[in-house]
Amino acid sequence: MTQEERMVDIEIKLTRQDDLLDELNKLVYRQQLKIDQLETLCAALAQRIKDAADNSNANQAANERPPHY
Repeated sequence: MTQEERMVDIEIKLTRQDDLLDELNKLVYRQQLKIDQLETLCAALAQRIKDAADNSNANQAANERPPHY
């Protein structure tokens, strides 16, 4: 293998690595967007559950019989 062939081979490998790195960066970016979306959704759901529990407790307290019955 000549020096020029080796250089071409190295350049090809470097180019492929650059492409792979770019693809991996895009993948990580898309995953982070999805994680952010899911965290927002989880927070909203947790708030809805908390609100529902608070409403349930308030309704339950309003419907309780007084202690003298």
